[in-house]
Amino acid sequence: MEEVFKFFLEYKEMIFIITLSVFLGIEVISHVPAVLHTPLMSGSNAIHGVVIIGAIIVMGHAENTLSLIFGFVAVILGTLNVVGGFVVTDRMLEMFKKKKN
Repeated sequence: MEEVFKFFLEYKEMIFIITLSVFLGIEVISHVPAVLHTPLMSGSNAIHGVVIIGAIIVMGHAENTLSLIFGFVAVILGTLNVVGGFVVTDRMLEMFKKKKN
């Protein structure tokens, strides 16, 4: 538990920036019109491949268990986001196909 407190104290500025980014992202996304939401989100979710690569690099250079856990969680969440983005894009494109009679 002491390592966790030490980590938070050492990286408090970075944690503050990440927290602020989360709230800013929620605010920006909540004001996107519904017509644009699906195409924008499906495209941006596909960009999370960069997050997966970064997380794998973090896991490769992990010096302690906490870094390894954060890297693993980032890989899982990034992968879910990429797959979700492609599923949403596929469903969106299905709407424009002609239906067979």
